[in-house]
Amino acid sequence: MIVDPNHPFFRPLWVRILCSAFPFGWAVFEFSTGNLFWAILFLIAGGVLFNALILRGPDRG
Repeated sequence: MIVDPNHPFFRPLWVRILCSAFPFGWAVFEFSTGNLFWAILFLIAGGVLFNALILRGPDRG
């Protein structure tokens, strides 16, 4: 996996939310400036981070 959700850095929920939301915000910025390639790239990165950090999350236990 690209991102290890069990790393101590990602233990607080607010860190996981911020790390997965930032690429989506940056994608909106790139769309607004007309850079479609970078916007799509950041949307994909945000999706991967959201899946790893929010949907799957760290192991419980």
